[in-house]
Amino acid sequence: MSTKHGKYKGHRFHGDPKRFEVVAEFVFETFKRNIKYIADIAGGRGMLTRILNKQYNYESIVIDPRGYTLVGVPNLNEEFSSENAPYYDLVIGLHPDEATRQVAKSALVTNTLLIPCCNFWDRSKKLGRDALIKEISKYYDEHNVKCKKVVLDFEGPKNIGLVSWKSKNSG
Repeated sequence: MSTKHGKYKGHRFHGDPKRFEVVAEFVFETFKRNIKYIADIAGGRGMLTRILNKQYNYESIVIDPRGYTLVGVPNLNEEFSSENAPYYDLVIGLHPDEATRQVAKSALVTNTLLIPCCNFWDRSKKLGRDALIKEISKYYDEHNVKCKKVVLDFEGPKNIGLVSWKSKNSG
């Protein structure tokens, strides 16, 4: 596991801090103004939500039980349940750890962007990055969810994800 750290706008983050800008830009390029309400699942300190709100004028909120978002970042200090997914136009899981399955289940009812980091999908199997993406893709296929594998332009092996569409703004 990488212990690389980086700084972004004066804040330290694990991994490549450029990922927040890259993901926010990807969201805008993919969904444009067809979405408004975004759930940033396990969003930690909330840098992605901050960028989505301030630079792209979305209404994003971090949903993370750890409760350590930056000042001014909208957040709910609770675990995310896919039962709440219909409220959002997009559910994002950027390295969502234990919430990976809940983000994937959200794809049954709304648009999602899932960039998994660890195997919290199936503890009975050893799944590396590619096998994990394959298992989640299989789940989507079994539930007739249209998805596309994406490689995002930030450093590290955990820059591959799945974007799915569940509305008129399909692909």
